[in-house]
Amino acid sequence: MRDADIGMTTPIISSFLGDEKPSDAPTFDQVRPQDGRIIGRIAESGQSGVEAAVAVATAAFAAHRLSPVHQRVGWLKSAADALSQTVDEIAALICEDVGKPIRIARGEVRRGAEFLEATAATLTQLGGEVLPLDVTAAGAGHFGYTRHVPYGVVAGITPFNAPVNLLVQKVAPAIAAGNAVITKPAPAGTRTALRLARLFQDAGWPKGLFTVLTGDKETALALASHPTVRAVSFTGGTTAGDALARAAGAKKFVAELGSNAANVVLADADIQEAAQKIAAAAFEASGQQCISAQRVLVEKPVFDAFVQSFAAAASKLKVGRADDPATDVGPMVSRAAAERVMAMCEDAIASGATYALEPQHTDALVSPGILLNVPRTARLWREEVFGPMAIVVPFEGVADGLALANDSPFGLQGAVFTSNLRSAFQFADQFDVGALWINEASRFRLDIYPFGGMKQSGVGREGLRYAIEEFSQVKFIGIRA
Repeated sequence: MRDADIGMTTPIISSFLGDEKPSDAPTFDQVRPQDGRIIGRIAESGQSGVEAAVAVATAAFAAHRLSPVHQRVGWLKSAADALSQTVDEIAALICEDVGKPIRIARGEVRRGAEFLEATAATLTQLGGEVLPLDVTAAGAGHFGYTRHVPYGVVAGITPFNAPVNLLVQKVAPAIAAGNAVITKPAPAGTRTALRLARLFQDAGWPKGLFTVLTGDKETALALASHPTVRAVSFTGGTTAGDALARAAGAKKFVAELGSNAANVVLADADIQEAAQKIAAAAFEASGQQCISAQRVLVEKPVFDAFVQSFAAAASKLKVGRADDPATDVGPMVSRAAAERVMAMCEDAIASGATYALEPQHTDALVSPGILLNVPRTARLWREEVFGPMAIVVPFEGVADGLALANDSPFGLQGAVFTSNLRSAFQFADQFDVGALWINEASRFRLDIYPFGGMKQSGVGREGLRYAIEEFSQVKFIGIRA
């Protein structure tokens, strides 16, 4: 069937550049994970779409590059108000398109509105510094200061799993820094991104300051490589990040990439509390978070007790329809994603692993799974599962726990449960992650702190002030008195 024929009955989902022009670009299906129904056809913007978006964004930046701070604060606050008034509507989109449980989706939208408000507040505190140029004789009689200036046109490329939160984590800081931002969401997050762009423009944002391109890999690579796009912020897998970094070339590139989060439980920890927190971190929202708990490392004296408590906590999570407010674990983003996760489990089982809690798989729905005796050669140990699976591994002593925790090419965010301050500081010093929580599980995150990875988990940092700084350039001004 030709795209033109499909478009007669199935809506075409195309870019938002500040208007409603129809697209004649090639399209591909957007499928609802709950039941496999086709929601619409997403237009692949490609190079021509990127050129159009860059032209619109360039004009918007030129028109508003000197906008005062109070104006940008006003835009951010108006967007926060608009988003907070549409929580149910946008959460329903996330639920339908991504399969995220509706209760969790509503929480995400509220967090997005809070982030916009917090970015506005942070912007009022962002300043430069005065440099003591007279520390040398040549500098006497001179005055110097720094300020943050925008890049111009910047890009944000976002994944499907948090289509509001991870979008505003890029859009709000980019606007705060004075840029025009072009976003390219993952296909499953496209309708949410388009709704936000329209919502923010209706709330008073100038046309072209925030635009959305639809499509997949072709469009993302074209956007990252465009010479007028001077900075790129990407959240997604390491393989995709490598490809985008190569395409971007010599420009600012910030990336939050893959993970395989280790959660370490020492014998002196509160075992029940650790099991409850790690179960939520591993399995809620189907484990489709970059910092979901995947490798759970438990000191031998409490290993059996922890496994029992962990399996019990996981079994209490409600698995079901995404639109049920009681659901904790809904469908994964697609049937293919669910099959990938189950293939990783089969690989581990074939290598000698056993189930402490066996997952159930129907279409895109996968219930929580807990595996034991997983060898370090298995995919579940080496790769990011991005699904509701966790492996539990025993260790002996802090040194062994640290060695296992660091046995990964990734280093995004980790967790350690202990009541011993010395042990906590040993992990703080030697656990190679960008962020570490003591007595909170790895999926716990607050937007105020710097968030980003070590090793193959990325470069740069997100989180309020840190993200604004990433989207800014430091400029020095010197004056001879």
